[in-house]
Amino acid sequence: MLSTIAADFKIIFDRDPAARNWLEVLLCYPGLQAIVFHRVAHQLYKLRLPFIPRFISAIARFLTGIEIHPGATIGKGFFIDHGMGVVIGETAIVGDDVLLYQGVTLGGTGKESGKRHPTVGNNVVVGAGAKVLGNIELGSNVRIGAGSVVLRDVPSNCTVVGVPGRIIYRSGARVDPLEHGSLPDSEAEVIRALVDRIEALEQQLEKVQQQQAHQDSVVMSLPAAASCQMRDKVIQQFLDGAGI
Repeated sequence: MLSTIAADFKIIFDRDPAARNWLEVLLCYPGLQAIVFHRVAHQLYKLRLPFIPRFISAIARFLTGIEIHPGATIGKGFFIDHGMGVVIGETAIVGDDVLLYQGVTLGGTGKESGKRHPTVGNNVVVGAGAKVLGNIELGSNVRIGAGSVVLRDVPSNCTVVGVPGRIIYRSGARVDPLEHGSLPDSEAEVIRALVDRIEALEQQLEKVQQQQAHQDSVVMSLPAAASCQMRDKVIQQFLDGAGI
């Protein structure tokens, strides 16, 4: 257990650029404190001791804001960055070198018995506020975008974004786990495509109207307010804010 805790301690300096010295990490990082409490509680849980493991888990939740059921199995090199609001269920299985951000839930979807929480592979990154629910499996090297809701299995070496989570393959590209800005935004791509399609249809409609007006000697055109042009300030601000 000590070697596992040492790996949890060391990985913080690899994953968090704000980690400057060992004393600061030891005393001021709730993610490390929560996992140390869990390591102890999990060992007692495996001995089938009543009450005590859950009591240790409750103390850890009170002190850190992170709730990890003592039954959860967590590999070495586990890091919760900031960590407030993180919840990990009883039957969750987490691999090595996994990084979770604040607000992440590895939870269940009902009152079924048995395995009801996710299984997470090695070197997985789960962004802030993401929810991974049910007895599903995330392969190794998976990245979950912030705010995503994952309800189905995810193969290895994939990125998942959106609600519900959609798989976007990133084969052959190595991405730094801390570069959240590099995550693709499928919703933004769809909106961008729809706006482009609307503009193309408006141009075609305008040509038809001009031809009809020339034939009938009647000027017919769309009101300026009905035209969806990229020069429109409101639309441009929305697209810029959405990262399109």
